[in-house]
Amino acid sequence: MPRVHLVTTGGTIASRVDPKTGAAVPAVRAEELVADVPALGRVAEIAVTEFCLESSWNLGPDRIAALARAVRDLQGDPEVAGVVVTHGTDTLEETAFALDLLLDGDTPVVLTGAMRDASTAGTDGPRNLVSAARIAVDPSARGLGVLVALNDEIHAARCVMKTHTTALGTFASPGVGPLGWVDGEGVRVHARPARTPTLPLAPPEPRVYLVKMASGMDDLLLRALLDAGARGVVIEGSGAGNVCGSWEGAIGALVQAGTPVVLSSRCPGGRVTPTYGAPGGGRRLRDLGVIAAGALSGPKARLALMFALGAGLDAAALRAYFDRLAG
Repeated sequence: MPRVHLVTTGGTIASRVDPKTGAAVPAVRAEELVADVPALGRVAEIAVTEFCLESSWNLGPDRIAALARAVRDLQGDPEVAGVVVTHGTDTLEETAFALDLLLDGDTPVVLTGAMRDASTAGTDGPRNLVSAARIAVDPSARGLGVLVALNDEIHAARCVMKTHTTALGTFASPGVGPLGWVDGEGVRVHARPARTPTLPLAPPEPRVYLVKMASGMDDLLLRALLDAGARGVVIEGSGAGNVCGSWEGAIGALVQAGTPVVLSSRCPGGRVTPTYGAPGGGRRLRDLGVIAAGALSGPKARLALMFALGAGLDAAALRAYFDRLAG
């Protein structure tokens, strides 16, 4: 049988309700997770690495970089047909995207998780885990980049996002849709998008911050980041990429200080386009030197900036990379 290497990180799929507190906490060790899903053995030979046992909101970019190194080593093993990573759903889209930035092998890497913990009736974890393993060994998944598989859907890491706090069908790719599905007859992949341009696997620059625009906000946060010597700033603007007009001075000062400023949109679908010329409009921001993030969400654009700066890209290379990423 093909071999799938399962890397576990914790999350809801590995959580149980603590009877003392009534709260779900990571508690299911890697070997137990596999033992609880005997159907996995009908899909592949399963090897297991327990990377950590954490809630996903506590997994920062440094840990993601370490996870990328572990997965890269597994991709290089000719005995491994595919890699499955279990992860909490809160930040699954961020980890999946960061791995997509840092891994360039053709061996499938599939992230999955659960919306219902292991002690809840009707938990979705076992089905998602089996589906992810089926995808990982399927030839159609090779060369697709990092994938996310939940609720029998297959999504590209670059496009997927969590859209509902508790629903089983929470993961979606706005404006794009899933790459395929898993059903009783097998794995169906109907789209093969271009691969995400990768970066060298280097420690991420930690001093990169995300600021979300809301109507009437002043530039306090941007000025504070300028004074604190931030290494990078991502702004989640409105619509096609616009901000409060009063922000222009602080944004210009950040750019002049050598701090890259990347602009994404708070809309879940569509891309940033330099359309408007009123104060704070996207055309004026482009002229100030702001870098467009294309269709990337704010959290994903932040990760791209962190790892690009960590890899040592200078201003010109950084702009060229985001142009490729946004394309």
